[in-house]
This record gives sequence, structure tokens and C-alpha cells, in this order.
Amino acid sequence: MKIIDVKTFVVGNPWKNWVFVKLYTDEGITGVGEATGGLQTRPNEASVHELKPLFIGKDPCNVNEIMDHMRKGLFLGYSTAMSGIEQACWDILGKSLGVPVWKLLGGKMRPSIRAYANGWYRGPRDPQFFAEAALRVVEMGYTALKFDPFGHAYRFMELSEERLSLNIVRAVREAVGDKVDLLIEGHDRFSVSTAVKLGHALAEFNPMWFETPVMSTDVEATIAVARQIPIPVASGERFDALEKFSQLLGSKAVSIAQPEVLKIGGIGGMMKAAAIAESHESFIAPHNAQSPLCTVVNTHIGAAVPNLLIQECFDDTNVEWSRRIMTGTVGVKDGYIEIPDAPGLGVELNEDEMAKYPYGDQNFLRLFDAGWEKRRDS
Repeated sequence: MKIIDVKTFVVGNPWKNWVFVKLYTDEGITGVGEATGGLQTRPNEASVHELKPLFIGKDPCNVNEIMDHMRKGLFLGYSTAMSGIEQACWDILGKSLGVPVWKLLGGKMRPSIRAYANGWYRGPRDPQFFAEAALRVVEMGYTALKFDPFGHAYRFMELSEERLSLNIVRAVREAVGDKVDLLIEGHDRFSVSTAVKLGHALAEFNPMWFETPVMSTDVEATIAVARQIPIPVASGERFDALEKFSQLLGSKAVSIAQPEVLKIGGIGGMMKAAAIAESHESFIAPHNAQSPLCTVVNTHIGAAVPNLLIQECFDDTNVEWSRRIMTGTVGVKDGYIEIPDAPGLGVELNEDEMAKYPYGDQNFLRLFDAGWEKRRDS
């Protein structure tokens, strides 16, 4: 079997343009993947096509060989485009053998995957609003919620802003009670000293973790914060090199890693990151702020790795049409993601439906602009 063509599709989700990849083979089997870039859309789409000489004509079932060839072709680097292509190859491999991707990764470790909801607080930065929105998500069956209460803070916070942020967390905790896990998102916002101060203040609310409290590519700063606060720190979503996970987890100060499948080298890269975490007696909680397709990709990985803690999920809080642009998405029932059994990834793109939602030059989440948490309505 040979890869004979590739197409890309950009779908204008209001806060992040989604980029999808579709590979075609000479045997008629197709495969899909995602190459969404968050704050970069057109460069990621163009990168998929620029990589064509490195994968057209190759057997998609040789996933590792194709990934290695692209990595060396990019002078030993990874890219989001490479990940989208790699996912599509896994999809084709699974389809060609008639088995879901998780079987190719070693089989199921668990019957379902605990999920936490994100994207549910689209509205004013007000404690009462956050509390009411959190209750609605809990009523949907979720037992864990993540949110960023810090507005557009950058490095430091004024006292009034700090008080508002803590009051938002307090309101959510009082609304949902102590049986729901709260995951506090820092979005790389703070200096070490500010993060340490906030970490101590947040301890009152017993959060599951404080995520990326400082620049997450600064491993030393992350470790410094983790060693000084009484709550767990989670980080790693921006890592594009496996050795960063070794450095972070080897400190023994952080034991929750958050690899992003689009950055760390695709499905194979995620499996390697999980193995590194396991070697340090640590867990992975994969970052996943993309489309429902990326949730499916993470579900196949999460089904197979032994040290999965929990999975991020936007699917129930995305725009209502997000599940119409593809089939084979996964559902969340009583706070757990159901693992699919269809061959490959199990997802097919609805190209006619996707065409209804074109690229938008305002479809970007600017996390340091005031009011970002309101997001833009579709």
C-alpha cells in the first residue's frame, strides 16, 4: 500500500481554527488526523503539504519509519503537521487490519477513561457565573472541572485581581462540593514568586492540581514552584522534546505530566512520554484543547497506557455543530469517556458539513487580552 495524496481542511471553530489531515492510498483506504495549532492555522496547513516529499509514495503501515523520515527531514524536529500525518497513518494501519488503534498500542488497560471538562466557563469573570456554570457541568455527569480564574494576568497580579480570582475558585468549590475535583489552570501566567503565593492561597480549596503556573517551557521554574507549594503542579503541554519530561519528572517535585499529542510527536511520541513518566512513578494527563477528533486520538492512547490519570475534554462544551462535522466521536457518560471499537481511529470527516464553517481570522483565543474567557459566539 502507498500514500498517493493528502488533503487538508480548515474548520472555523470560533476560538480556534481546526486543521484536519486526510491521507489517501492506492488501495482506497483513507486515514484522518488533526494538525490544529491554536494560534497558528495557515502555517500548520502549509506545513502538511510541504512535507509531501517525505511521505508520498510510502507505505502508511510503516508509521514509525515515516515519522522518523519526517523528523530527520526537519533536522531532528517535530511539528504539528507531522503529528497530523502520523495519526492518519495509524488510522490507515488500524483500518487495514480491521482493529482499533488502541489494540495496536497493546490493548485496553481500562474499560473507560475519566474525563475533566474544560471550556465550560464562557462568560463574565464573575464568581456567581462560574458557580452556576460549574453546576451545569456537574449535572452533565462530570466529576472534575478545569478553569482559569485569573483573567488576563501576566506575571504579577494586583491585590483586587487576586481576591477576585480566589473568590471565583471559592464560589465553584462551594457550589459543587468536595466530591468534585477542581483543576486550576495557570496558562503560563506567573512569575515564580506570584505562583508560589497563589499556590499557598489555593490550597484552601484542595485542587487536584495547579497547572502550568509559570512558563511551562522553563522546567527549572516549574520545579521551583512545585517544591514550595502544598498542592500538586501539572505541566508539559508545550514540550516538543521528550527529554523535557525526563527533566521535569526526574526532579521528583512534579509527578503529573501533560503531553500534547500534536507537539510531542504524535501517537508514538505520546506513548514514549507515558513510558518516561512511568519510569519516574508519575502519571500523564494529556493536554487536549482541540476538536473531537483529537479527543478520539487521546482516547486510543489513554486506553492503552498504564499510567493515565485523567483526560481533558472540551467535546460537551464546544460549539453545537462540532460533532456534525465528523462521525465516530466518543461520548462522555457519568464523567467517563467510552472507548471506541471501530477499526483505526473510527472517525470519518463530513466534508460537506465542514465547508459550512470556514477559516476565520478572529478565531483565536488571546489569553492575555481582557475578556478572553468570554470567547466569541459562533
